[in-house]
Amino acid sequence: MAMGAFLATGCVAGFLAGLLGVGGGLIIVPALVTTFEVIGFPPEHLLHIALGTSLASIIFTSISSLRAHNERGAVQWTTVKGMAAGLVLGTFGGAWLAARLPSLGLKWFFVFFAYLVAAQMLSGFKPKPSRQLPGSGGLACAGGLIGTISAFVGIGGGSMSVPFLTLCNVPMQAAVGTSAALGLPIAVGGLAGYAFNGVGLNNLPAYSVGFVYLPALVGIVLASALVAPLGAAMAHRLPVARLKQCFAGLLILIASRMLYSLVA
Repeated sequence: MAMGAFLATGCVAGFLAGLLGVGGGLIIVPALVTTFEVIGFPPEHLLHIALGTSLASIIFTSISSLRAHNERGAVQWTTVKGMAAGLVLGTFGGAWLAARLPSLGLKWFFVFFAYLVAAQMLSGFKPKPSRQLPGSGGLACAGGLIGTISAFVGIGGGSMSVPFLTLCNVPMQAAVGTSAALGLPIAVGGLAGYAFNGVGLNNLPAYSVGFVYLPALVGIVLASALVAPLGAAMAHRLPVARLKQCFAGLLILIASRMLYSLVA
C-alpha cells in the first residue's frame, strides 16, 4: 500500500515537472506527510522525513531537467557557478536549522509558502527587469537565501530563482533553464543536511538514512522518471496559463488541508 502511494506521488510530481517545469516538492511533501501518518511514523519527525526525502528525489528530476535545457542552450552556467556554493551552504544550513525545529512550526511555514506560490501563479505576477545580475558576492548571498527557504519547504527553488533571475534581466527561457540547473545544488545540500542531521536518532523508521526514507525515494524517482516525458509532451499541446491556474488551485487545496489539520 505504501509503495503504491509513493509511486502515485512520483507520477503526479513527474507529470507536473514535465508539464509546468516545477520540481514537485510542493506536491511531494504533503503527499508524503499523509502517507507517513497512515504508516505511523513518529509525529515529531514526520515532516522532517518528508522534507529530506523530497529534496533527495529532486536530485534526479533536476539532472534530467537541466540536461534537456542545456541541450537547448538555455542554462547560464556562469550564474549557476556563482550561486552554487551559496545554494549548497544555505540548504545545508536550512536543513540543520529545520531539524531542530518542531514539525508544527515547519507546517505553518509550508502552508504560508504554498499560499504565496499559489497567489503568484493566479495573479500571473512577473517582476519587471530592473537591474543586472549582481557580482559573485551578491549571487552567493541570493543562493544562500533561496537555499535556506528551499530546505524549509522541500523544493528545488524554482518559484524563487526564476523571479530573481527575471528581475535581473535574464530572459525567461534562460531563467527557467538556469533555475533547473540551480535545483541540483539545492537538492544536494538538502539531502546532505537532512541525512546528516537525522543520523543517530533512535526512533526513525527502518530503511532511513537520517531524515531520508529510502523506499519512498525509490518509488518517487522511478515513477517520476517514467512520467515526466509525458508531461513534457503535453506541455506543447495544452494551455500553460490555464494549467498553472489549475496547479495553483491544487496548491490552495493542499495548503488548506494542512491548515485545517493545524487548527482543528
